[in-house]
Amino acid sequence: MLLDLLFPNRCLHCNTIISKDELVCHVCFPQIKFSHFNFYEENPLKQRCKLLFPVKNAYAVMEFQEEALSQKIIHQLKYRSQEKVGKIMAEWTLERIYLSEKPDVLITVPLHPKKLKKRGYNQLHIFADTLSKNWEIPHHKEALKRNSYQKAQAQKDKSHRAETKYDFSLTEEISGKHVLLIDDVFTTGNTISAIAWEILKNPRNEVSVLVMAFDS
Repeated sequence: MLLDLLFPNRCLHCNTIISKDELVCHVCFPQIKFSHFNFYEENPLKQRCKLLFPVKNAYAVMEFQEEALSQKIIHQLKYRSQEKVGKIMAEWTLERIYLSEKPDVLITVPLHPKKLKKRGYNQLHIFADTLSKNWEIPHHKEALKRNSYQKAQAQKDKSHRAETKYDFSLTEEISGKHVLLIDDVFTTGNTISAIAWEILKNPRNEVSVLVMAFDS
């Protein structure tokens, strides 16, 4: 209670004091650029994915814009240890997606052990765990392993992001499954593509994509 008084939660955009369970105030909320994509229909994210690998469905919660509110939200999640952001993002997702056909399993993009130790948590786990509980779909947190340590995409300019090579491997057998791959931001698509092709090595698998934000 004392901490709440001394360090009140503030809106990420205008700095107004808000409830501890919120990210932005009701005035700034409309400034979040939600994508309004349809999970089961053609949309810009699905079209981008189809250029890289066979994708069943694709959805982005927000459109990522540098220096905008969407970037502030993602940075709070990734770099400010604000794990509650993952839960709030999941709640926004649940309000916007109705699954008429459920995937079999949720898989989140893993951090390299070195980065995980430094950050202390995988920013995607609370997001995916909340979805897993509500959708009643298992979240296989350890299904993937990142084998190489790479500089964060956000720390590179766009011209150098495509140069990054990704090395992932599955730690469990996945066969005959519709996998929903979850990541925070889709930029070049290199990360998701590398993982998708690992899963699609088994021709009986299918892959869909869910990201918090889409950098178009």
